[in-house]
Amino acid sequence: MLITRLDHLTLTVPDVAAAASDYALLLGQTPRTQALHEMRLDCENIGLVLQPAEGERAAGSAVPVGLMFAADDVAAAAHRLGRRGLAGEMRSGVLHVDQAATRGVEIGVVAEAPRAAVTASDIVGLDHVVVRTHDAERAVALYGGRLGLDLRLDRVRREIGVRQMFFLLGGLVVEVVQSLKDIAPAEDDSVWGLAWRSRDIEASRARVAAAGISVSEVKDGRKAGTRVATVKSHTGGVPTLLIGGEGLERA
Repeated sequence: MLITRLDHLTLTVPDVAAAASDYALLLGQTPRTQALHEMRLDCENIGLVLQPAEGERAAGSAVPVGLMFAADDVAAAAHRLGRRGLAGEMRSGVLHVDQAATRGVEIGVVAEAPRAAVTASDIVGLDHVVVRTHDAERAVALYGGRLGLDLRLDRVRREIGVRQMFFLLGGLVVEVVQSLKDIAPAEDDSVWGLAWRSRDIEASRARVAAAGISVSEVKDGRKAGTRVATVKSHTGGVPTLLIGGEGLERA
């Protein structure tokens, strides 16, 4: 298999230490220094790497989120992806895919490695990541065809005005969404939001609220059997949900 799982997310932030402190409160995990000026937190199914913004990016309000996949053999993955039109640059053993080919989304490939030990927390890890696209067909070609993710569902929901595509990888979902009113296919895509999976959504909501994080009340989610709460602070501006309840299994 070319890509085995989503290893970690990257957040490019103006203040790494402050962002690490915020996400430690949100996820219930302890950050650690990974590399020069970078910090990492690990949940049961994914890592989160906070890296410093530079120049103009440091002053912007939007925090870019990157997708870093794992492969058993990064060199072989680089060769195969290159043949599929996803050329990239190897830096320190990590393949960084050309963002012109990914429509602006930061995508990389790292070597498969054992997960770090994590502290028991009510937040299990990531449930799904939402990618906003302006060209659904090109997104299917990228995530399903070139990267080889498993497209489980492609549906149009006219009641909320979107087309949704769900790609499954290692128990996580990459959800790609296009507005039915979209008329700007030339614009870049972006990683728009994150949904963190909770063992007990009421307990998670109470814990983060007590820690000083602004969070909505728990309500029913769009998927039958799920319960969600919207996190309104301590996320670096990344739209964030906590999600729990029944219905989290993958079809």
